[in-house]
Amino acid sequence: MNKQVKEPIRKKWIWIGLLIIVMGNVPWYFSDSMVEPYILGFPFWAFFIFAFSVVLCAYLSWICLTQWKIVEDEEEVEK
Repeated sequence: MNKQVKEPIRKKWIWIGLLIIVMGNVPWYFSDSMVEPYILGFPFWAFFIFAFSVVLCAYLSWICLTQWKIVEDEEEVEK
């Protein structure tokens, strides 16, 4: 049995990456002129936020799959 338990809450770099992605997902830094360029009927900022949302989903999925190893997983394997 591998006793190494990994919890992402204890790693600061995960929180820094999450903060950067979440801050990029908020359109507060766009100027008023960024509403005008429309792409397929949507404002430019909507595509920018959609891209950051996809990055956020990928980042969280990667964290859950690779950086999170808890005791319950090992206990289920033993059953």
